[in-house]
Amino acid sequence: MVRNDMAIRILIVDDHPVVRRGLRTLLEVQDGWEVVDEAADGLEAVEKADRLIPDVILLDISMPKMNGLEACRLIRKSLPGSEILIVTQHDSPQMMREALDAGARGYVVKSNAGRDLLAAVEAASEHRSVTLGTKPGAPD
Repeated sequence: MVRNDMAIRILIVDDHPVVRRGLRTLLEVQDGWEVVDEAADGLEAVEKADRLIPDVILLDISMPKMNGLEACRLIRKSLPGSEILIVTQHDSPQMMREALDAGARGYVVKSNAGRDLLAAVEAASEHRSVTLGTKPGAPD
């Protein structure tokens, strides 16, 4: 999972410090991947994304100040080259559709992140879509 040209630059956005720490730990051991910063809410995510211009943004949905869907829309407008992966507890096809409509490249359910996140980040860094963790036909 190594890109030869340069590091995959990643911004982690979640309102829970333990989740950010866990995601950082999982990602930083990957060769050629760099976590450039973390944010705790949607407003901070938009500001840091605009300043840091990461390749991939891991973005939670349920956060204070601005939810992840609104942050996704704003980031998508200002940084069309950055890819956004929603990493959320919401295992809902409806929520996944809303996230993709907001401009996310992919959707990973936190309960499956240990299994699915690395492949999702790799796919997003290559501008490929990925939706992992939602149960087909699950009630909205």
